[in-house]
Amino acid sequence: MLTNILQYLEATAPRVPDKLAFSTGTEGLSFGDLHTHARTIGAGLLRRGYNAEPVAVLMDKHPHTIATFFGALYAGCFYAALDGDMPVARMGLVLDTLKPRLLIYDKKNAKTAGKLVEEGLFSGEVLAWDDLCYAEGRELTPSDEAALAAVRTRQIDTDPIYVVFTSGSTGVPKGVIACHRSVIDYTESLCEAIGFDENTVFANQTPLYFDAPLKEIMPTIKFGATAYLVPKMLFMFPVKLCEYLNEHRINTVCWVVSALTMISSLGALESHTPQHLTTVCFGSEVFPRKQYDLWRAALPEARFFNLYGPTEATGMSCFWPARDLSPDEPIPVGRPFHNTDLFLLTEENRRAADGEEGEICLRGTCVTLGYYANPQKTAEAFVQNPLNPHYPEIIYRTGDIGRFNEHGELVFVSRRDAQIKHMGHRIELGEIEAAASKVEGVRAACCVYDAGGKRIALYYVGGMEPAALTKALRASLPPYMLPAFCETLAAMPLTPNGKIDRKGLRERAEKKES
Repeated sequence: MLTNILQYLEATAPRVPDKLAFSTGTEGLSFGDLHTHARTIGAGLLRRGYNAEPVAVLMDKHPHTIATFFGALYAGCFYAALDGDMPVARMGLVLDTLKPRLLIYDKKNAKTAGKLVEEGLFSGEVLAWDDLCYAEGRELTPSDEAALAAVRTRQIDTDPIYVVFTSGSTGVPKGVIACHRSVIDYTESLCEAIGFDENTVFANQTPLYFDAPLKEIMPTIKFGATAYLVPKMLFMFPVKLCEYLNEHRINTVCWVVSALTMISSLGALESHTPQHLTTVCFGSEVFPRKQYDLWRAALPEARFFNLYGPTEATGMSCFWPARDLSPDEPIPVGRPFHNTDLFLLTEENRRAADGEEGEICLRGTCVTLGYYANPQKTAEAFVQNPLNPHYPEIIYRTGDIGRFNEHGELVFVSRRDAQIKHMGHRIELGEIEAAASKVEGVRAACCVYDAGGKRIALYYVGGMEPAALTKALRASLPPYMLPAFCETLAAMPLTPNGKIDRKGLRERAEKKES
């Protein structure tokens, strides 16, 4: 029985020790090397007195970073990856919440690590990755099998693996804690739903400091597949990105919608079609139908899946295998993974009736341990199941609004905070975005609400004039839903994990003069 995610690596490494596990395209680690490095790191942490505590990791997107994650687990610790591009002040907030005694950094982030110490944002040990792994002469530091074995005897499946920090409404990042049990459940369910195997070749898009890379990391280690960690800069150049996919014979991507639409909206999908792609998974945001249809047309033999799920439920919890859709039918997020229950709650805390909208709630092993060192926020989102008054049962309330369609598939409607009251009407901003995305000449659209000015603002990427877009929207939207202004952008601003930066656009709208 699996109780520790290290068991995946320990089963795969002896079976395919020389097979490439993770690579940037120029540098990589085999499964044998990954296993050896992880055990070396784990033993090194134990020798330094670290065990059953958080380890901060400030490293670039590289196979060595993944080895460090697993090395922390071998020491009985759990990791928290930091974003090297994050302002040091915000990084300080993360470290203040986490309070780790150790920060591991690589050469690229050496200056940032030093700055954290100089500015008094971190007072623990700062350790270079090379010094942790290698002795003099670039030889790997010997492992300590007895010490590693002793740690393993004490580990259980509810021990934490990682803390992933997400944005908080108060400006202080919230750290979500996941354990071995939930990640094992996630891995088995995801692989069963999508059908990964040892021949899968992933192209990872998301940064390693989020939970999203689990989609590539865990199946790769489970099956002995291969994952390429695509350099971030390539997502600014769609043609080069498609060339990278073809060069490395990538057959599977699990990307945020903005990464896929960047390729299709700029024409690279037609001129440089990814020739080996057989599986396309997408998520994080609603896929505009126009762009989704372009992908389906370009890759008619590929399988497409919509994935949905919050970090607080160990990442993805729901999947939808693509089927034919009517022209105006929204893309569903489908059904929950095996061993995950999903239901909708109304504002009165009753189960929503068929076709009725409600807040998406999740229960099961997927639900994580809560927010690190933040019992107040944990109690707000991780709550007793109101449908079960008989015994303790914690569910996660996502804040997303959904409904079930006639096929029994879940359809995402909006965020609870994206539903506004304007001119006496309740409005879903996503409905305005969907209408704009259907207009010829609009490649991407984002609608926000300026509450102070009581104005709806629409930002879009495309070649048409704002006045022409407003005129086109009048044909499909009632007057009270029309944006107060439309503004064209050269590119849609994105958050570090590739989602549209709605907060930034909302602040931009608030600053715009009437």
